[in-house]
Amino acid sequence: MTTFDLGMPAASVPPHGPVADAIARSVESQGEKQTQLKAKDLKTDQEVRWCPGCGDYVILNAVQSFLPSLGIAREDMVIVSGIGCSSRFPYYMNTYGMHSIHGRAPAIATGLAASRPDLSVWVVTGDGDALSIGGNHLIHTLRRNVNLKILLFNNRIYGLTKGQYSPTSEVGKVTKSTPMGSLDHPFNPVSLALGADATFVGRAMDSDRKGLTDVLRQAAEHQGTALVEIYQNCNIFNDGAFDLLKDPTTGVQWSIPLEHGKPLVFGPEGASCVVRDDAGGLRIAETSQVEAEDIVVHDTTRADPSYAFALSRLSSQDLRYTSMGVFRAVQKPTYDRMMADQVEEARTQGAGDLETLLSGNDTWTVEG
Repeated sequence: MTTFDLGMPAASVPPHGPVADAIARSVESQGEKQTQLKAKDLKTDQEVRWCPGCGDYVILNAVQSFLPSLGIAREDMVIVSGIGCSSRFPYYMNTYGMHSIHGRAPAIATGLAASRPDLSVWVVTGDGDALSIGGNHLIHTLRRNVNLKILLFNNRIYGLTKGQYSPTSEVGKVTKSTPMGSLDHPFNPVSLALGADATFVGRAMDSDRKGLTDVLRQAAEHQGTALVEIYQNCNIFNDGAFDLLKDPTTGVQWSIPLEHGKPLVFGPEGASCVVRDDAGGLRIAETSQVEAEDIVVHDTTRADPSYAFALSRLSSQDLRYTSMGVFRAVQKPTYDRMMADQVEEARTQGAGDLETLLSGNDTWTVEG
């Protein structure tokens, strides 16, 4: 992990996104010589210290293998994390990075992305870090549509502090802090993100290398805030939380693959499907009992987030139903681009005077 400099003002950086302009910047900075990174180039000399068997290892390997394909130089990548097991991530990535403050990684990353829009900024956080103390920062980053990517590792437990229930733990969960079972109704991170009008929302499984890489690639190419919830197994304090979806015999029955432009059909031999219900929402049905034209065709580009939200709530019909893939991917102006434009417009009005600004016109005298 390397420290970074925030000194470049917003108006002096290129106006385009990091993925779209990666090759151009590489050519400019290296004099026509481009270097293709490999996974090993993103590994550090630090010993990876997670519990043996932790799902974080799989995610780290997937990210290190995937990022080189973007064509972005290491010095143009930044990993910002909060506090928790997942937040050790920056130590293991040979890029710029910061292991920051509990719950505040989205806020710190917002400042970086807004002041340096030429960088590819990634946030790594957990279900406790992002949804408990950091919930406020997360939702405002999503609604602002800052150009950064958020990887939310969800193991439905507090792993670093040794097994207390988290904001995503199920009702009745028995832990060290809830010996009689949790009374809290858990967050659905995807529903929360869509409720904040996030422009890109996806979900993947730590052990599904292909599915995880596909969602990460789409998130990286997205201009704006992209949130990817990653189901991650904590084999010490919450082992087997996602076995129903990981088991080949049961996973196909309960996992609903989301592929843009394809009918939502799943289950053994496509026995189940998603259709609209009478109230305008979505429900699970038997494929043999409905007409083909009634089966919902997945569309990630709908401007209204209600469709994607309904997909995220299919579990309300049965908690075992889980949609996996990209729920929503729409384009809206990004906060950092609008901020840079506003700064540039302000500069056209003439040079500022810091002393005048600080002294201001609203002055008064306090008599003794």
